Amino acid sequence: MRIAVTGSIATDHLMVFPGRFTEQLLPDQFAHLSLSFLVDRLEVRRGGVAANIAYGLGGFGLSPLLVGAVGTDFAEYEVWLKDHGVDTAGVRVSGERQTARFLCITDDDANQIAAFYAGAMAEAYDIGLGALLTGGERPGLVLVSPDDPSAMLRHTAECRALGLPFAADPSQQLARLDGEQVRDLVEGAAWLFTNEYEAALLKERTGWSHGEVLAAVGAWVTTLGARGVRIERAGSAPLVVPAVHDAETVDPTGVGDAFRAGFLAAVSHGLPLEPAARLGCALASVALGAVGSQSHEVDRAQLSAVVERAYGPGAAAPLAPVLAAPAAGTPCTSMPEAGRDDPA
Repeated sequence: MRIAVTGSIATDHLMVFPGRFTEQLLPDQFAHLSLSFLVDRLEVRRGGVAANIAYGLGGFGLSPLLVGAVGTDFAEYEVWLKDHGVDTAGVRVSGERQTARFLCITDDDANQIAAFYAGAMAEAYDIGLGALLTGGERPGLVLVSPDDPSAMLRHTAECRALGLPFAADPSQQLARLDGEQVRDLVEGAAWLFTNEYEAALLKERTGWSHGEVLAAVGAWVTTLGARGVRIERAGSAPLVVPAVHDAETVDPTGVGDAFRAGFLAAVSHGLPLEPAARLGCALASVALGAVGSQSHEVDRAQLSAVVERAYGPGAAAPLAPVLAAPAAGTPCTSMPEAGRDDPA
């Protein structure tokens, strides 16, 4: 199954503060906060949620279609993505704005303070899916990830109109969206992705109960940080898959995107939820050990070994279809049902 990924494409400016943010905060001074951190390192890396996920999917040979808006400074980045199996035919180049920028400082406890400049991403609304998603390469799933809010709403509506299964990943944009907008993004999604904080914020924004969220989507995937991931479906017991316990923590940026890439790569081959979640956790652990969200390699032998080490002998066997997939750039055209599940 081919996957289209809509969302942000950005350059990450990653800095490391050799201390703890909490030690610099004075509770009685919050009304006029003014902080400056002297950082030890600066890494300028390729990023953006959609580009990160597409990079991971490309590594599994799935030829994902990347859909987003960039500036004229994107040329070198585009070559990189194409070299890693990503189809950039859905990328719009702005003549006025630069590619988006993500600026982030990480402390010794892996806490982060970040800012995001949208730049050309503000033009993502002008990209229509109808003209892109035609012909024999029609995707079996569209992942709507953080982007300009109007673009996210447009692309979700287009998926419904075109009869395309979609996954909702509102993530950081939940802070910008009102209740009606969040409900529009989530209702009818085959997959809903959040972390724990976003799960609580989503319920607050929509006014839905936990059960009402489950009734609105095919499956709800909640990442739990060091505790792994929880997958829930209405009428079924939750499936909780632990994280890789011995993963080295170097940089948490883009780890959630790596999980989504590994998970969806397995889903695209019609695999059950438990091995799919294990592959997502394995790729996330590899990304956690690299600086930047596209600095890790999708090494299938390494991922197989990580899964076996973390989840026991034989755990990688169900993942053989994805870990032995065609070389990058060769599309996988099998189209299993979205949400297929047999966790037992």
